[in-house]
Amino acid sequence: MVKAIKEIENKSLEIDYSKLGFKAGLEIHQQLDTGKKLFCNCPSYLRSDEPHFSINRKLHAVAGETGEIDVAVTHEASLGRNFIYQAYKDTTCLVELDECPPYPINELALEEALKIALLLNCEIYPFSQIMRKTVIDGSNTSGFQRTILIAHDGYLETSSGKIRVDTVCLEEDAARIVEKNEKTATYRLDRLGIPLIEIATAPDIKNPEQVKESALKIGEILRACKVKRGIGTIRQDINMSIKGHERVEIKGFQDPSMMISTVKKEIERQLQEIKDGKKIGDVRGALENGETEFLRPIPSGARMYPETDLELLKIGRDKINEIKKKLPKLKHEISSELKKKGLTDELISLILDENLDEFSTLLRVYDKDANLVAKMVSLWRSEFASKLKKNIDEIRSILSERILETILEKLVKGEISESDIKGIMLKIASGTPIDEALKIEKISHDSLEEEIEKIVKEKPGMKANAYMGLVIQKLGSIVDKRKAMEILQRIVK
Repeated sequence: MVKAIKEIENKSLEIDYSKLGFKAGLEIHQQLDTGKKLFCNCPSYLRSDEPHFSINRKLHAVAGETGEIDVAVTHEASLGRNFIYQAYKDTTCLVELDECPPYPINELALEEALKIALLLNCEIYPFSQIMRKTVIDGSNTSGFQRTILIAHDGYLETSSGKIRVDTVCLEEDAARIVEKNEKTATYRLDRLGIPLIEIATAPDIKNPEQVKESALKIGEILRACKVKRGIGTIRQDINMSIKGHERVEIKGFQDPSMMISTVKKEIERQLQEIKDGKKIGDVRGALENGETEFLRPIPSGARMYPETDLELLKIGRDKINEIKKKLPKLKHEISSELKKKGLTDELISLILDENLDEFSTLLRVYDKDANLVAKMVSLWRSEFASKLKKNIDEIRSILSERILETILEKLVKGEISESDIKGIMLKIASGTPIDEALKIEKISHDSLEEEIEKIVKEKPGMKANAYMGLVIQKLGSIVDKRKAMEILQRIVK
C-alpha cells in the first residue's frame, strides 16, 4: 500500500490499480420514454408554467423489512424539514399526491425494461414483488419509492474483461427539487412517477478507463431503446473503494469527459483519509472540477418493505420470447450495416446521433438510395441551422418527418427529381407551404430534347458533361438533370 501511495503521489509513474485494491461498480438511472407514468396515467413530461396549487407534508422514518430504520433515513429525519409539493390540476393525480392506491404497472415501461435487461444478457425473474424503498428526503410524497427487481446475473463485455450486471430494476422517478434550505424543501410533482430503469453492475471494474468504457457501453444499450434524452433524464453513480477504505458512492457521475479524472481524484482522497486514520464510506456529490463533496451517510439494506397495494408481478416465458424477437440493434451493429449501404463515416455519425428513427422511416419510403436519404437528414440538421439562423427545435417544427416523407413520395412517383429536393426543403424552411414548394415547373421531354439538339448543333464536338453546363445555363431549374444527361449521352454517342 505504501508503494501504491507513492505511485499516486508521483504522477509520472503508471499506477497499479490492482495493488491499490481498487474496485468499482456503476449504478445508472435512466428515464424511459413511454408516455405515461409507472403507476398512473398522468403524462410523463416536465412543465415550465406556474403550478396551480401546492400541498405541505412532514415525512417520518419507518422500519424496513428487517425491522431496522436505515441510517440514511435517520439522518434525513433528523433535519426536520417541511416539504412543499407543487402540482397541476390537469396533469397531477391522487396517486402522485399519495391519496389513492397505485394503478397497475405501465406495460410499455415494463416491456422496455425487459428489452434492456435482455440486451444486458440478464436472467428475467418470472415473479417479482413490488417493493417500497423508504425515502424521506422529500422527493416522494409518500415517503417511499416503488421499485421492482426485474432481472439479475447479466454481463457486458469491455476491452479489459467482462463486467457482471447484478440487477436491473424498474422504479418510479422522484419529484424534482425546486428550492431547498435548512427548514424547507420545495418539489414539483411533474417528474414524480416517470418510469425509471436502474442498472447496477458488480464491483468488477478494475481501473478508471474501464469505468468510462463500461458507462459508454451501457449508454449505447439504453439509447437503442425508448429512453428520454436530455439533461436530467439520466443519473449515474459510481460505488468505489480501495484497500483499507470503505465503499464510497459518488452521485452525479454522468459526464464521460470527467469520469477518469473524478475516479483518480477520489482515489487520492481515500488514500489521504487512510493516512489520517479515517476509512468511513459515505455518499458524495461529483463536482465540476473532478472533486467530490459529502452529501449523507451510505444507506443500508434496511429500507425496503413490500408494496401491499399491488399484486405479485408475473412475467411469463411467452412474453420474454416475444420481446426477444423485437430487440433493437445496437449502434455498432447499425454502423456496420450503413457502411455496407455506402454511407460515409460523417453521414453515419450524423444518422446515429439521434436521427436513426427518422432515417429508418424515410428509407422505407425511398430505399433506392440510402445516401440521398442521409443527406436530406443532414441538410435538415446542419445546413438549415447555419443558413437560416434557426435553432434545431425551430427547424424540427418547420420540417417534420412527415414533410420529408412527402418529398420522397413525390420523388418515387417521378413528380420531382433528386436535384429538386434541396430547393424544395429550403423553400419550406423559409416558410413556403409544402404544396406550393412541391410545384416544380419542368420542361417536357420532347421540348428538352429539342433544346439540347439545338445546343449540340451550335457547338459540335464537345463532351456530354460540357453540354450539360450549357443546358443548365440556358434552361435553369426547369431541367430534369437526369433526363437531360440521358438525352445528351444518346445524342453525343
